[in-house]
Amino acid sequence: MIFDITKPTPPEMPSLNGKGLEALKLLLSQTSKDMHAPLLPMLFPVLGSKVTGADAEFQYPSGQWLELCGMLAALVADSGNNKGQLGLLVEAIKRDERRSDQVEIKKYLEYQKTFKKRQTSDKPDAPDLCLRCLPSDATRPGYLKAQMAAEAHGGYTTFIDLPEIDGLNGLCGGHKQVTHLLRLMFDRQIYQALRATVDGITGSALLRTNITMSATPSSCREFFKSNLFDGTLGRVVFSYKPRADRDGRIPRIGKFSDEFYEQLDQYLTRLTIVKGRYVIRPLNKVIERLAVEMAELADLTDSNCLHDMGKRSLISAFKAGCVMWALNNMTWTRAMGDMVEYLVWSDTFSKWHVLGDMLIQDGTLSTNDNEKKGPANMLDSIHGTTFSEQQLDALRQSLGKPIGADTKRQLRVWSARGFITYSSQTGLYTITEEYLKKSKSKK
Repeated sequence: MIFDITKPTPPEMPSLNGKGLEALKLLLSQTSKDMHAPLLPMLFPVLGSKVTGADAEFQYPSGQWLELCGMLAALVADSGNNKGQLGLLVEAIKRDERRSDQVEIKKYLEYQKTFKKRQTSDKPDAPDLCLRCLPSDATRPGYLKAQMAAEAHGGYTTFIDLPEIDGLNGLCGGHKQVTHLLRLMFDRQIYQALRATVDGITGSALLRTNITMSATPSSCREFFKSNLFDGTLGRVVFSYKPRADRDGRIPRIGKFSDEFYEQLDQYLTRLTIVKGRYVIRPLNKVIERLAVEMAELADLTDSNCLHDMGKRSLISAFKAGCVMWALNNMTWTRAMGDMVEYLVWSDTFSKWHVLGDMLIQDGTLSTNDNEKKGPANMLDSIHGTTFSEQQLDALRQSLGKPIGADTKRQLRVWSARGFITYSSQTGLYTITEEYLKKSKSKK
């Protein structure tokens, strides 16, 4: 494992000079340097929506075929911390769709103006409003209608950029419905609605949607406080930016010149022509290795919550890897593998940093300072390389975790993973040299 999220320092983003990352470097060149790392994970839902979902599928290591839809990401930063730069990149990437959407809206408004009050038998049916970029204040019936149109016109992926995370409440029809709709989006499932009124929207559609959203840490905590352990949180990628220093400097953004757009369009074209079924074997190897490392970290921290969220972080990072592969002319590079690895641990670190004191596996709140910054690696927290079962009991108690049978289970898991060895003569456990070497190699 390269990145250590048990420390308060966030994972360091790999260099954008690596081969295969040219498109990402081009996009982030138009933003201030302090926003490169926070904005990077936010690019993939926007870029992934350029790939027509029904036309392209990628095989996950499990054998399941995934489309590049259901990509959900939240940019979490304090107010006035330059989150608005995300909107500049969204508009740059989606400007062609914005133009086609304007044509669709104009056509629909002309119909309303001409036929809305006419009750004649020769009144034509209203035209489908085929929007690629849905407005941030779309209602749930309006969203279903848009998805039905998207499915009827080839199964393209719609995109929504929400300036505030609370916008999900309006889109999903209330906060209690958020978890239901986000599950359907992430898992690319069918959403069905039955309305009793004539004006209600009745129908069903396969949901192909990518969403980016912005939030402050406080609004994020309030929004997810009731959905920490039902799978909702794990389906949303977090990208956290700490509060900036008060240095009085105004961040500089790019010029978004014609030359920039010309280069960008060459990369975007590579996304629109991706069609077929693909198996990216080097990417699958990276994901399988990360799955093992995520399980190891869950054992070191004794956190079921971390393990459960990690499974979906891997899926989100896998889809991001597919986007990078398509942008690089369907070719994989080692630098792209490093970026996928960073995305997994950046997401996990961000969630734990923002919600750490709430992410206790039994659902209770913790007042322990260690858990506010990140999951505590208990093996690294032990002083020295030799310890007793009683010492681990004391450490678990200080972290608010149960002892006794749970301590014995953790020791068995650590021994099975090769983290520690046991001496029957002394009754003590010793950390292995192999684990110590791996621990020193973490960033």
